[in-house]
Amino acid sequence: MPQRDGIVKPKTKRSKRFLQSREAKLIENVKNAMIMKGGNTSETVTQALKDIYSLKKPNAVMYKKKNITRPFEDQTSLEFFSKKADCSLFLFGSHNKKRPNNLIFGRMFDFHVLDMIELGIEKFASLKQIKKNTCPEGTKPLLVFSGEAFNTDNEYKRLQSVLTDFFRGPSVPSVRLAGLEHLLHFTALEGKIYMRSYTVLLKKSGCRTPRIELEEMGPSFDFTLRRTHLASDDLYKTAHRQPKALKPKKKKNVSHDAFGTKFGRLHMQKQNLAKLQTRKMKGLRKRRGETVEGEESSLKKTKMDE
Repeated sequence: MPQRDGIVKPKTKRSKRFLQSREAKLIENVKNAMIMKGGNTSETVTQALKDIYSLKKPNAVMYKKKNITRPFEDQTSLEFFSKKADCSLFLFGSHNKKRPNNLIFGRMFDFHVLDMIELGIEKFASLKQIKKNTCPEGTKPLLVFSGEAFNTDNEYKRLQSVLTDFFRGPSVPSVRLAGLEHLLHFTALEGKIYMRSYTVLLKKSGCRTPRIELEEMGPSFDFTLRRTHLASDDLYKTAHRQPKALKPKKKKNVSHDAFGTKFGRLHMQKQNLAKLQTRKMKGLRKRRGETVEGEESSLKKTKMDE
């Protein structure tokens, strides 16, 4: 593809379609994640990466070769692979004496690192160890966050945002009840993060609403929060900016309450109630020979004057 004045001009239709797929869009594609190993890894880290990849499929790319890089010191290789594979999320696993069994969750903005959070694995149970029912590939999970730290601590708030971006899956307008098969639960307690994965079982309850039971599926993690690399407030605000075309247009005289009920306000001209046509009833009709009190008094006055 020749390049002139910073503009890439494709030679073939295939390269043209490829460039069009990478162009900016009003509605973003599903966020893909790249999962990669560092220069030195342990069995725990390797199996953890495989299990998380199985939860993310098909919206993930797994790199089998080792990548000798340190994300907190040099981010160029991560940004290169992100642009090459068109991935805005990444998971990097490493292991060393100072930081054993290390996982780094992160996300990109414009193919540059936005946020990175390093978690250390203290306890791990893989899918093979639990050996329970598994969910089909591509199932959209339910995400539950428990713990006061997710509401008060800034680092835990950003961790919740990163984990939500990583595991939420594609955006859909609606989900059927039978499609709620997978639940991911994150608990922040006493400086640790507990991640549990459950299969949602719908049992008979004798009524229309089924009885719900949770069965642990795996993988299961006990994390400790280590290093963080968080974007500044200005950059974070820029990354969340919406294009004008997607912003909902304000409608005049239409409002909603806290429960989503829609209210409308009508503006009418001043009405003359004297000319208001009311419903006619047979009981109110005037009969022959009958006069109204007002008419009788006026007739008497005229006779006396005469």
